[in-house]
Parts: sequence; C-alpha cells; structure tokens
Amino acid sequence: MADETTSVRAAEDGVGYWKANLRLIIISLVIWATVSFGFGILLRPMLAGIEVGGTDLGFWFAQQGSILVFLALIFFYAWRMNKLDREYGVEE
Repeated sequence: MADETTSVRAAEDGVGYWKANLRLIIISLVIWATVSFGFGILLRPMLAGIEVGGTDLGFWFAQQGSILVFLALIFFYAWRMNKLDREYGVEE
C-alpha cells in the first residue's frame, strides 16, 4: 500500500514539475518573441520617436535590446529552474 502511495505521489510530482517547467519556457519564449519580433520589427515605427544612445528605440531593440533581454532570460531561467529543481527534489 505504501509503495502505491509513493509511486502516485512521485507521478504527481513529475507532472507538476513538467507543468511548471513548460509554463516557465512558454513565458520566457513569449517575452523573447515580444521583445525581438514585436519591439524590433512590428512596433518599430511607434518607437521611432524615442531616442536611446543616439538612435531610435525600435532600432536599439532590434540590434542590442533583444540580445540583452535574451541574456537576462537565460540567467532568469537558470535561477528559476534551480529553485524549481530544489522544490521538487530533483536538484543535481
């Protein structure tokens, strides 16, 4: 009886872990797509009047901003996944 309870609990933890992992991946991809494609391409005409570093904000996002946001997302994902791994007991 205890083995069945343990295996059910492990399966539920596994499902919860992967749901949280997928949620984090989807949120990160949406942020990345919004910044790189949205701000750099689609919303560039609206951002053209705002200057950053001697150029318009849309150009800045297309050239540098999306890369910086991508790097920030990498560090955030690594930090959050380490926290998630500890929470579900699957840390290295």
